[in-house]
Amino acid sequence: MAHLDPELILGMTDQAPDGIMIIDSAGLIRYWNQGAERIFGFSAAEVDGRSLDVIIPEKHRKRHWDGFEEAMARGSSKYGDADLLNVPALAADGRRLSIEFSVVLVKGPDGSAYCGAVVRDVTARRERERELMRRRAEASSV
Repeated sequence: MAHLDPELILGMTDQAPDGIMIIDSAGLIRYWNQGAERIFGFSAAEVDGRSLDVIIPEKHRKRHWDGFEEAMARGSSKYGDADLLNVPALAADGRRLSIEFSVVLVKGPDGSAYCGAVVRDVTARRERERELMRRRAEASSV
């Protein structure tokens, strides 16, 4: 597999339905695929070089950045492999989203650290789950 053309891999990544993003060690967005554009409503050009705060609700920013800085300093994240992080996020139009994502930390060619994330919008699923729980609570209280 090492013989695959990097352009082929980048083409797949660009078109993946899940959001794929790469953040540099300063927390600035350096890659944003079509899936991220669809999920969050921001084009890649709109977010290039901007802080990830653009999609993080204000009340969650401190916790996010504390965890981000800790992971970058440690060189590893506890959210990868089979562990998904579930958090609220913001869309360009101000809507609140529920997202799940995994994280990988990678080194650039010059040794600089980057954080990659694969993101899925689970807003509709979370709403269905909440509705089901509400109905069950109503049924058990009757």
